[in-house]
Parts: sequence; structure tokens; C-alpha cells
Amino acid sequence: MFDIRIICDPADTDRIVAALDKTFTTGTVTVCPTRDGKQHRFYVRADHRADPGPWPIPEAAYAFAPSVVREIGWTVGTAVDRPHGEAPGREYWLRKAALLDRIALRDEQDGITGDVDEAATEAARRFVDHDRDGGHHSGPIRAVQPRAAAEPRGYVRQEYAHWAKTN
Repeated sequence: MFDIRIICDPADTDRIVAALDKTFTTGTVTVCPTRDGKQHRFYVRADHRADPGPWPIPEAAYAFAPSVVREIGWTVGTAVDRPHGEAPGREYWLRKAALLDRIALRDEQDGITGDVDEAATEAARRFVDHDRDGGHHSGPIRAVQPRAAAEPRGYVRQEYAHWAKTN
């Protein structure tokens, strides 16, 4: 564990805080103006990120998942019952991405190639984007980290496993 102090231009504040979050496991970042008021001072306690290891295997990630048919019903029902103009929430994007991942995995197992793999990857990317933009942090790999963008279906499995255990 170590302390970091940074002095920067106020225009760089958001970018630097995001970079700290990507690079280290951090506590609360305290931002204060400098004495002259022209710059920002950051104080943060940080630690090196531990190697998170591999993504959860699908069998572990989806061990507590409802049937595929039930998840299709939930996903469609949630999309249809949502008030007009209201954006779907995190649970919707997570369950939709996990559902498509599970269907794609079945097709891969059966030797079927097709659009489901692409649809699963795209849904996973949308979920990573949702978490990154919303600042969600539950697993060891965060959405803001490059590994999540590079392997979005792995990120979905990590987050689904965590969600299934806590919901």
C-alpha cells in the first residue's frame, strides 16, 4: 500500500482519476484545489492490482442460471414491459449478454457456426460499455480495464457469476 499525490490542470482531472483506477486498486480519491486555485491536488491511497487469474469457466459462471427458455422469457418480458423511453438497467444487459453467451456456447459445442457467436460478442460489448460508463465495480476485472474490452464474454461470465451468487 502506498500514497499518491498528484498536482494537475483541472481539465485533466477525470482522465487522471480514470487512469489511476485502471492501474491500481485505489481508495477514495480526494481532490482539492491548490493554494492558487489554478490546479487540482489529488490524494489517494493505492495498491498494485493483483493478477486476477483466468475468467470463470462457463459451467461455474452459469451454475445457478435459470433455464435458457426461462431467461428468454425474462429478457423479452423486461424489454417489452419497460416504460417508453426508459433505458434498460444493468440487470437486463447482463442477463441478455449471458443468455446469448450460453446459446453461443451450446452451438459451439454442437459444432454449429453462425450469427449467435457474433450476437453474443456484441451483447457482451454493450454490457462492458454499460458497466464502464456507469462505473460498476464488482469483480476483479473492471469494465474500464483493457482485458474486459478485449474479452467481453469473459467479463460477462465473471459478472454473471457474481450477480447469481448475490441475487
